[in-house]
Amino acid sequence: MRGKKADAMSMTNHHNRKNDGFILYSIEELVPQDHLVRKLERAVDWTFIYPLAEDSYSRNGRPGIDPVILYKMVFLNFLFGNNSMRKTCKEIQVNLAYRWFLGLSMEDPVPDYSTWSQNYIRRYGNSEVFDQIFQRILKEAMDHGFLNPESVFGDSTHQKASANKRKAQEKEVEILRKRYDDALLQEINQSREEHGQRKKIGSVARTELNYDEETGELIEQKKIRKIQVSTTDPESGIFHKGEKEKCFAYSQQCFCDPHGYVLAVSTVPGNVSDSQSFFEAYDQLKKYRGIRNVVLDSGYNTPAICREIVEDGKKPYLPYKRPMTKEGYLRKQEFVYDEKYDYYLCPNDQELSYSTTNREGYKEYKSDPALCRNCPFRKQCTQSASHQKVITRHVWEEYKESAEEIRGQLGFRDIYGQRKETIERVFADCKEKHGLRYTRLRGLKKNHHQALIIFACHNLEKLAVWKDRWKDNTSFSPFSLFLCEFFPFFTS
Repeated sequence: MRGKKADAMSMTNHHNRKNDGFILYSIEELVPQDHLVRKLERAVDWTFIYPLAEDSYSRNGRPGIDPVILYKMVFLNFLFGNNSMRKTCKEIQVNLAYRWFLGLSMEDPVPDYSTWSQNYIRRYGNSEVFDQIFQRILKEAMDHGFLNPESVFGDSTHQKASANKRKAQEKEVEILRKRYDDALLQEINQSREEHGQRKKIGSVARTELNYDEETGELIEQKKIRKIQVSTTDPESGIFHKGEKEKCFAYSQQCFCDPHGYVLAVSTVPGNVSDSQSFFEAYDQLKKYRGIRNVVLDSGYNTPAICREIVEDGKKPYLPYKRPMTKEGYLRKQEFVYDEKYDYYLCPNDQELSYSTTNREGYKEYKSDPALCRNCPFRKQCTQSASHQKVITRHVWEEYKESAEEIRGQLGFRDIYGQRKETIERVFADCKEKHGLRYTRLRGLKKNHHQALIIFACHNLEKLAVWKDRWKDNTSFSPFSLFLCEFFPFFTS
């Protein structure tokens, strides 16, 4: 019995055979032909990095590490979800596929994990190379006909910052000017002039006017507000939305096409609203030709954003935003606006005439208290002690109304329904696969560079897979692409 047991153990116990093996193959032969790194290598000509990094290197002294190797290491770091350069360097030491992708032999030493951080500090931190790499990958996809920017889908997602939410201090900061403040102030003054009122001066709703006690001169003072500032990463912002955890974070505002290629990226602190971060990313979209539809969620349904899109010759696709009226009270839509005579008509057929245009850009329409006092709808209309109803209308309200007209057109649901299948899917993939869920870096510029690399990795992986599927085809069919992406058996 003991002999049979010993024979069985000898047949199944091979843990010592690893010491007897010798590899007589090259790395080229050991890396599978269908491995992702081979597709990545064929996706773009990686020598495009050399001219981008040329100005960062000196012609004198000891030669530096190949910049292509450095940036390929960064791509390996985020493409395979390591999110740690130290871990990536350890993987490169033993992973033959990684060595093949970097062009390293078994005898070549792997660069130290601190090499990239030092190169970033000394060479690339203040350069545009990250944005250039992002654009170069997009150009490759565009040259192959993979992009379809007719409809673009925008949204933002938060990335948790490397900052303890308990280590913060309260600080007073100035309320920053918005991009459209000057245009809004001009529109306000024009509205006030038409009704015989004085012009407003200073920034729109960002300043307050006071008189000097000694000289009596009018002084414009900037308004301030109190916010929580992290002592660990002061450039991050406190993020709190719905049921999500309150934390310090950065917000990534992105736009993508129907195929999921990210076209524009901007990074802002987590306490900046989506309606403000929209404009920086939208400016990047203007260089793409053929954009007709801009699809956004309800958080972007503001007069300023609707005006920006409509005046740019595009269609805003925005969902219905439920009014914030209390239950049991008359909603604003039940008051009819007469554009010709510029007044509102209430359900009791009484006029609410123009009163003034405030500094926030809203026209105020007020009812006659004497008529409202005995109105049968008064309790459903207003709780004002003076029995006066006030309705506000933004000076750019017509742009929101044009977006509402688009909502009723044929095909709106089909286009807007793609939003959850495009930009939401991009965020899900980047958070699960490429480390977008949180960051170890501190500072707005570093996190913007990291975001560019993460979304460049997303685009590169998609580009590599698509080029591999159609490497033998000269034509490109979006419908066949859809079939192959959602039904893989069509590729056989």
